[in-house]
Amino acid sequence: MDAIVLYFLIFIIKVFEVSISTLRIVLITKDERLKGSIIAFFEVVLWLLIITAVLKDITEDPFKVVVYALGFAVGNYLGSWLENYLGTGNASVEVICKRSDAKIITKALRENGHGVTSVSAKGMRTAREILLLYISRKEIQKTVKQIQAINKDVVITIHDIKPIYGGYHLFRK
Repeated sequence: MDAIVLYFLIFIIKVFEVSISTLRIVLITKDERLKGSIIAFFEVVLWLLIITAVLKDITEDPFKVVVYALGFAVGNYLGSWLENYLGTGNASVEVICKRSDAKIITKALRENGHGVTSVSAKGMRTAREILLLYISRKEIQKTVKQIQAINKDVVITIHDIKPIYGGYHLFRK
């Protein structure tokens, strides 16, 4: 096999293998063990095929190691991008705002089908409200833009969460 073609195959297969590895880890941490296990099977098959190609005659062609490492690095980047793009799972969104803005923001979020829990809080200088909601990760950008369109003077934190039990308008496990 031509060396350039071999390098290309090592790189592409390694990028794909590491990308699905990243996705597998995310799925397992989000309690999607069956999907993660299925991906793990294919991940190991790909790894065995590629490592065999890299280790064969490695002393005569050490550049294969460089291509393998480059594929690993690019695969990590692509895998994390892919996971973010797919947006699997749910997120907890916390909005800290002035009490005067809380009703407007809450109303707008509820009109878009979100369940919102409001908690009174005390800020450094003024009374605040903490709005809590659970949304699909795919809705994060849209929801943040909606909140900021109402008022940019808010603090928004977002946390990935495991499956939710109970609550308003969610797919429940």
